[in-house]
Amino acid sequence: MASTADIFTPDFQRRPYWWEAYEPPETGLDTLPAHADVVIVGGGYTGICCALALRRAGIEALVLEAGRPGQGASTRSGGQVSGGVNVQKKALASVGESPAQREQRLAQRLRDAADSMTYVESLIETHGIQCGWRKTGRLTTMWVPQHYQAWQQRLDQLNSCTGSNARMIPRDQLAAEIGSPIYHGAALIERAGHLHPAQLYGGMLQAARDAGARVHGNTPVQRIARLAGGYDIDTPRGTVRAQQVVIATNGYTGPGLADLGRKVVPIATYMIATEELSPDLAASLLPTNRAVSESRRVVNHYRLSPDGRRLLFGGRARFTPTREDTTARLLHRAMLKRFPQLAGTRISHSWGGNVAMTLDSMPHIGGADGLYYALGCNGSGVAMMSYLGDSVGRKIAAQSRDPINAFDMGEIPGHPFYFGNTWFLFGIGSWYQARDAYDHWRAR
Repeated sequence: MASTADIFTPDFQRRPYWWEAYEPPETGLDTLPAHADVVIVGGGYTGICCALALRRAGIEALVLEAGRPGQGASTRSGGQVSGGVNVQKKALASVGESPAQREQRLAQRLRDAADSMTYVESLIETHGIQCGWRKTGRLTTMWVPQHYQAWQQRLDQLNSCTGSNARMIPRDQLAAEIGSPIYHGAALIERAGHLHPAQLYGGMLQAARDAGARVHGNTPVQRIARLAGGYDIDTPRGTVRAQQVVIATNGYTGPGLADLGRKVVPIATYMIATEELSPDLAASLLPTNRAVSESRRVVNHYRLSPDGRRLLFGGRARFTPTREDTTARLLHRAMLKRFPQLAGTRISHSWGGNVAMTLDSMPHIGGADGLYYALGCNGSGVAMMSYLGDSVGRKIAAQSRDPINAFDMGEIPGHPFYFGNTWFLFGIGSWYQARDAYDHWRAR
């Protein structure tokens, strides 16, 4: 087995593997306009898809991004795409709501989540985005035997609501899907797949600009002030007056953004890319080229690269700020536990980014008085946050106060003792990791 001293290739890079094909562009410091119909804060999938929807309706859209457009989670994720990916999340009861009403609400949520994948597929086709889209399905592998029956019930509900044709794969049939001995079966969602997230973003950005959206990088928003008939958006490069504002910052939501930094919890997640593998070795890992995640509390996820030559492996390696080479060692160790045949395989890239969690584990859109938001990817951002960005844009264009989908459900829940400081993550995350390890040990 490779030691911690020699697990890195000579040209090891602390940056996303995806950036070899598409790197977030530097933008010129063009003069900011004094006015815009709608200012969108955040230039990732959410903000760009919102801008695209607004431009289709003939509404002026200005996107302000703190760094380079797309340099956050949009070009750092695993690139897994799955409508209904949050099927495991239970709907919390609302005051005065009957069980039947709660089930109806969950069913609508599942249908709208399925629509998120339809939206991304349509976007790729409409704009001819070359992003390695492969609709090969997604596996959720069972960490312990007890998860198998629970997931069977969840898939029954998903199928009844969306016609997804998802099914369970028992342990004795799993070898045809994945070359790992540690799992106790899997859930297969056929209506899913994977793509190159950075190339997807590049295609979205070009489509939005072609439609007339203006995107300014290196323009962090410092303050949003409400005025009569609109808002002033302050940045180091000047102030913009807008009639309406959309907050689309997700895991990079900071102070000064309408108190939304107290409603989302940024969590760092990390990935590694292996060096190129032999065709036989790569095929032995994932024979059907599906995307994979796990039923653990602290999830690892992985897939083959678009060219099928590398394994891309990710997860929440640490719950405190950590160097990429340190997280790479932790992820390498986790990878070998799942795939012992990769002993001696080195890492070429290691990187990290933030996801945004909410206290109810659900994404949200909403807003009032001209200030809107789309936040809370909860680790499922490629399809969901693109779809919700489009939803907010269409909601603004329609000038509607009615919910546009099941995720337009009022304010994001907060906690009286959370003020944006994630000091508690280390304790909670470590406890979850320990429980996962204990559960797996008992199931041996």
